[in-house]
Amino acid sequence: MNKFFKRMSTAFLAVTVAASGIFVSPKVSLAAGEPDVNANAAMAIEASTGKILYKKNSDQLMGIASMTKTMDEYLLFERINNGKLKWDDKVTISDYAHEVSQDRTLSNVPLRNGEKYTVKELYEAMAIYSANGAAIALAEKIAGSEAKFVEMMNKKATQLKLGKHKFVNATGLNNSDLKGKEQVGSKNDENQMTAQGMALLAKKLIQKYPDVLKTASITKKDFRPNTSDRIAMSNWNWLLPGLIYGRKGVDGLKTGTTDYAGMCLTATAQQNGMRVITVVLHANGGKGKGSHNSARFDETNKMLDYAFNNFKVMDVESKKAAVKNPATIDVSKGKSGTADLVTAEAAKLVVPKATDKPQLDKKVILDKKEVEAPVKGGTEVGNLTIKLKGGDNLGYIDGSQTAKVPVVTKETIEEANWFVSMLHSIGSFFSGIGSYVADGVMGWFN
Repeated sequence: MNKFFKRMSTAFLAVTVAASGIFVSPKVSLAAGEPDVNANAAMAIEASTGKILYKKNSDQLMGIASMTKTMDEYLLFERINNGKLKWDDKVTISDYAHEVSQDRTLSNVPLRNGEKYTVKELYEAMAIYSANGAAIALAEKIAGSEAKFVEMMNKKATQLKLGKHKFVNATGLNNSDLKGKEQVGSKNDENQMTAQGMALLAKKLIQKYPDVLKTASITKKDFRPNTSDRIAMSNWNWLLPGLIYGRKGVDGLKTGTTDYAGMCLTATAQQNGMRVITVVLHANGGKGKGSHNSARFDETNKMLDYAFNNFKVMDVESKKAAVKNPATIDVSKGKSGTADLVTAEAAKLVVPKATDKPQLDKKVILDKKEVEAPVKGGTEVGNLTIKLKGGDNLGYIDGSQTAKVPVVTKETIEEANWFVSMLHSIGSFFSGIGSYVADGVMGWFN
C-alpha cells in the first residue's frame, strides 16, 4: 500500500510540474514591458490613428537640430501642392547660402555663388544629406528671406497645433554657425520642439505629402552628377535598409545633431500593415553606454521592437454602421421626425497583438439634440468615441483619450410641406393640451 501511494504521489507531482510548466511557457503571449529608452525625451506612435505607444518627457521643449528640416519639407510641399512652386523652378544662390554651404564641417553640398539650381536638386540635398546651405536657399526662394521663412515656420507650427516650439532658422544649426548672418534670435539660439510636437509634425507630413518618403528613403545619390560639382550623398539615417544599422521597413525620416540638441532622430517604419513613427531627442542623455553615433539608432530600435512585437491595428467598426444610444436624431420641420445615424468612416484601434475580439466602450456624442429639415444624408451631427475597456492612459497624439469617428445622418430628410407641417403643429398642440389636462386631473388627487 505504501508503494502504491508513493507511486501515486510521484505521478501527481510530475503532472503538477508539467501543468505548471504550461503556465510559465514562453509561448504564452504576454506583452513585454515598456522599453527603457536612454534619451532625454522620446515618443512612439502608430501613424494612422495617432495612438501613443510610448512616451518619455514628451512635452519638454528641447533642441531638435536638423530635424527642423521636416518643417522645411512641409512648407515646401505645401507650395508645390498649391502650384506656387515647381520642382524644376530655378533658385539663385545668395551670398549667405553660398557662405554657409562652403563649411564642410557642417552637412553641406558646396553651392556656387550666383549659380542657379532647381528646387528638386536643393530639396534632395536637404532631405538626403541634410545640406544646410540648400535649406537656406530654399527658404529664401519660398519666403524671400530666411527671417520671413522662420515666421512661416512658427505660424505653421501653431496652425498644426504642434505645441510648444521655437524656430530661429531654417537649418536647425546653432545660430553661431551661420557666419554672423543670423536673422532671428540671438547668436547662440537654436530651434526647439517637444518630442510630441515632432511626432505630430512627422505624422501630418507623411499623411498629407506621402511622396516625402520617396526621397527620405534614398540611401545614396549623387548631387549634380557628371559635373565638377558632383558630391556623393549618403543618407545620415543609418536605419535605412542597406546602411550601417539597416532595418527592414524603415523609410524615413530625419536625423539631427548639434552640441545642444545631441543625437536626434525622427524615424518611421512600416511592418505588417502598421506604420510607426518614433522620436528620440538627445540620445543617451549624456549618460549610459554605447557609441555616440549608434545611440539614436539603438534607442529608436528599442521603440520599434516594442511597437511591432506588442501591437497591431484592428478594424473595430465598419463604415456606415448603425450606432446606438442614440440611434437617431430629432428633425424639426421634416417629413420624418427623426433621422437614423451611422458612422461616416471605418474605425481602427491599436490593440495588443494577441487580441482577437477586443472589448470596447462606445459612446455617441451629438453636437445638438435636433436638426432642422432639409437634412442631407451624410450630414455630420456628432462623433462616436471608441476605446478599449481597461485600456492604457497614454491617449492620442492630438491630446484626446479615445478614437473618434464622425456620426452622420443615414438618409436625406426633406422639408415637410405646409399641410404636413400644419398637422404636426396640430398634433403638438393637442399633445400639449393633453398633457395640460392630464396634469390638471392628477392635481385633483394631490
